[in-house]
Amino acid sequence: MIKHLTKPFTGSEIDAILDSDVKSWFYSKFKDYTPAQKYALKEIHDGKNVLISSPTGSGKTLSAFLAVINELVGLSKNGTLEDRVYALYISPLKALNNDIRVNLQEPLDEIAALVERSNPDQQEIRVGVRTGDTTVAERVKQAAKPPHIFITTPESLAILLNSPKMAESLRKVKWVILDEVHSLAENKRGTHLMLSLERLQYSMPHELVRIGLSATIHPLEEVAQFLAGTERDCLVADVNYVKQVDIEVLSPVPDLIYTPHEEVQRELYKLLDKLIQSHKTTLVFTNTRSGTERVVYNLKKSFPEKYTDDSIGAHHSSLSKTERLEVEEKLKQGKMKVVVCSTSLELGIDIGFIDLVILLTSPKSVARCLQRIGRSGHKLHEKSKGVLVVMDRDDLVECVVMAHAARQRLLDRVKVPRNCLDVLSQHVIGMSLERRWGVGEAFEVVRRAFPFSGLSMADFHSVLSYLSGSMTGLEEKRVYGKIYYDENAQEFGRRGRLTRVIYFTNLGTIPDESSARVFTRGDKNYVGNLEEDFLQRLKPGDLFVLGGKMYEFLYARGMKVYVERSHAPSPTIPSWFSEQLPLSFGLAMQINDFRRQMRDALDSKTKAEVMRGLREKMLLESQTAEAVYNYFNEQKKYSIIPDNQRILVEVFKSHDNRQFYLFHTLFGRRVNDALSRYFAYLLTENKRMNVAVTISDNGFVLQVPQHRSLSAIELKQMVDLSRVEADLKKALEGTELLKRRFRHVAARSFLILRNYLGREKSVGRQQLSAHILFGVVKRISENFPVIKETFREILEDYMDLEHTMQVLKDLKKGGSEGSHFVLGKQHGNLPSPFAHGLVVLGYGDVMVMQDQKELLRYLHESVLRQIGETPEGAPVRKKDKFEEWGEILATFDPE
Repeated sequence: MIKHLTKPFTGSEIDAILDSDVKSWFYSKFKDYTPAQKYALKEIHDGKNVLISSPTGSGKTLSAFLAVINELVGLSKNGTLEDRVYALYISPLKALNNDIRVNLQEPLDEIAALVERSNPDQQEIRVGVRTGDTTVAERVKQAAKPPHIFITTPESLAILLNSPKMAESLRKVKWVILDEVHSLAENKRGTHLMLSLERLQYSMPHELVRIGLSATIHPLEEVAQFLAGTERDCLVADVNYVKQVDIEVLSPVPDLIYTPHEEVQRELYKLLDKLIQSHKTTLVFTNTRSGTERVVYNLKKSFPEKYTDDSIGAHHSSLSKTERLEVEEKLKQGKMKVVVCSTSLELGIDIGFIDLVILLTSPKSVARCLQRIGRSGHKLHEKSKGVLVVMDRDDLVECVVMAHAARQRLLDRVKVPRNCLDVLSQHVIGMSLERRWGVGEAFEVVRRAFPFSGLSMADFHSVLSYLSGSMTGLEEKRVYGKIYYDENAQEFGRRGRLTRVIYFTNLGTIPDESSARVFTRGDKNYVGNLEEDFLQRLKPGDLFVLGGKMYEFLYARGMKVYVERSHAPSPTIPSWFSEQLPLSFGLAMQINDFRRQMRDALDSKTKAEVMRGLREKMLLESQTAEAVYNYFNEQKKYSIIPDNQRILVEVFKSHDNRQFYLFHTLFGRRVNDALSRYFAYLLTENKRMNVAVTISDNGFVLQVPQHRSLSAIELKQMVDLSRVEADLKKALEGTELLKRRFRHVAARSFLILRNYLGREKSVGRQQLSAHILFGVVKRISENFPVIKETFREILEDYMDLEHTMQVLKDLKKGGSEGSHFVLGKQHGNLPSPFAHGLVVLGYGDVMVMQDQKELLRYLHESVLRQIGETPEGAPVRKKDKFEEWGEILATFDPE
């Protein structure tokens, strides 16, 4: 049962449970307990599972550790402290683990000094860290004399469970503290960790006390169940409401369309400088590593006297560990004026005092927005202050809605991966190394972990059969059994002496990644490199830009990509695709709600009334409110304002009569990826036409051949809800996405070994092995566990099958309760204002930024003239200004 705590304990009630020296130490440092501590500390002391959700600087980490320290100090005084692990602290970050050790050692030393006065014979309380970086000498020392508080990572815990000496010292652990739960719950690292905890729990004579720490996550009930496991109680201490948040949306210029690109860039860095200089320490978040480097470079270039290597720093995952640690240390010491990062400082590394966070363009989810802004105002009663800086009108609307949702704490729903068969495979091998298991017994242990609560016995048997090597056809490809499995006796256990080495050297859920080398057909010319995230989006025939030239993707072998030059006017896959964070479905639906509200307001209210509503409800200053009003008013006058119930479809033709169908599906890129692939597959199968696809968070484009067309009614009639998942699987066949994801899953499942007897297999060789093995296992069974998990991962984790099905069901339902396609008004080939962003982004790789700006301006001017308005501030432009783009303009010629 999950229960929300509604009444905090008093300070005197907490004082009553604390050791006198621990209490003296606490009051020497703090005036009172924080709300997080008043809600959670006594419950932890009483042995309850607790999820603490509270902002950075609210004392939630001390809430978890104070109860632990209190009991250990008592045992230390009595001389009854054993040589075993009492508390496990697990976080996803090595850097955070090192922070925790330092932050724990200080209070332990200070409390020990207090105890020394009356009890010189006290025992030392040991703290240890175990990660992949821990030296062999330190590991030996830990095995001989285990730390009382053991700080580790999910991967290291899984290794410890199969290390006999350390496993024995873990069997009496009382507390396990999971930090940054929100970053674990939504990926396979967290899924892996929860199975480790269930294995640990099963070996123990008592129940673990589980303590989860998180800043921003929803729904808390599901996360609490994730923490506690199935059929266990958990208390929820939600004190996020205590922290005040100040969020502002700003644009570097009043007019995002007609201001020249160079001026926008100048004003952007002037705005950043103004904000940075008016605060003590600023943290700037971009959404990409390249964006981080660009901001640091331009601030240094624009204001060389203010920003030097001593006052500004970059922080992202591609930098060396040494450089990252140097920036973190300077930040803690207050020596940095500003640090620019991508996502690397979102989590709870101690970075000292930050009084402003700037988010450069939308972070794509409310939870991420609050997580980033929560890095400012580190103390509980300090206000977290954030500024969202927008760069285009779609970004403006998104950030306006996001800021409103963040103030209301309308968080996106976290999605826990379920029944991951590759993670299960790893743990079955790990369990087999411990002893011989009954299948039913092991199955029950696995299902106690929340991510596996819905696992079927059929899937469990399938994993056992695969791992035992009983499925014919694998041994000829040198894939041998990893476990012993007796189907008749329904038992499994260890098989072979090498399995332990294989397990330890291939454990983990994070796939090996590298860039692929690009060649023209037949290895003739080396062109450059592609990131694997980008490569997995490609399918034969797709066009992309590399080194300023257009190429058509032919095929890939291992980590080699083969292409041929193309002279098409625009790419089908923009290079920015792989770097963009996907818009969350929850935020997308809130933007759809805002669209409906704006449509209703424009239908029934004057401009003054609409503007007042924007200022008062959305807390916008007049300039921003005017920009939002104009954007929606232009869309309404030109076409219709689409939302999730009225899906606008716009049709264009190119110079060679190719048809472009632009769908305004504001559901986020994960849903749009699935929708676009699904519709493209239906058209290919039912109308025998080749279809090219372009997607964004706000919609997708289907490009069909010359003289072929389709209607919204036809598309709706093609949808068969009973076959959506099967059709999507067929649409994925032969794609690089399927090939790459199969490799990831195969490596996690030990079908492919990344390391064998000390020899590492390169990513290229892994991919070649995956290419061969895919056909082999598919012939064995369409439901082979590695194939089944690959499709599950793509459809549920990479895409969003659940919400895609919801969208398609609404479309089939139609009417007032569902949704329907609406064909847009036709003004020649001119797209509506809401389509301009997607249209221009489609040319992002063949135009310099100035020309993209010119095209956006041209489209906007043309729309305003169509609706009978004169573009304010727009200079008179001759059409021949755009003739250098030739074919591009032919697509959007309103005449």
